[in-house]
Amino acid sequence: MGYGARKDVELLKDEVSTVLSQVGLHLSESKTKICHIEEGFDFLGWHIQRRRQRGRDGKMAVYTYPSKKALLSVMAKVRSITRREKHRTLADLLRTLNPVLRGWCNYFYHGVSSNTFNYLDHFSWWRVVRWLRKRHLGLNWGTLHRRYLPAWEITDGKVEMFRPQKVSIIRYRYRGSKIPTPWTSKFGSTAVSLA
Repeated sequence: MGYGARKDVELLKDEVSTVLSQVGLHLSESKTKICHIEEGFDFLGWHIQRRRQRGRDGKMAVYTYPSKKALLSVMAKVRSITRREKHRTLADLLRTLNPVLRGWCNYFYHGVSSNTFNYLDHFSWWRVVRWLRKRHLGLNWGTLHRRYLPAWEITDGKVEMFRPQKVSIIRYRYRGSKIPTPWTSKFGSTAVSLA
């Protein structure tokens, strides 16, 4: 991350590449991107972008969203799990699907992910319902709803589908120097005297 005009950042990139070349490393041209933070960039599955805050007098803030590439990859996994193997039971399907959804949500629940979780929940719920309708062709919607969708939750009595929309978003507030450390504590050093 650099500050200033684009040419200043280009010079900084050249300096970094010379320092890295001294230790036998190099910057990858395909992975190194120079852009303004208001355009946003993708990093480790997150889309990081500065935007105006809603309802706070137009102050600017940096937001982290799940990237579209990360969302498309988990949607492809849900598709592949629900596409094939109609001979499986619903419990087997949910035991395969739940860890995928839970793991993805556990990685992204620290950012601005609520809308993405709602979208993923809607997508995965309908994929499982379509899988159920293909598996039970002779059942009408009322019987299918009574048997597998009580209160609109997908379950077979033992295993219930993980719902991404129910994941609570937890954010950490920047506290700066208010975080206690041994050097700023009231008693000074935390070393134990052996005398």
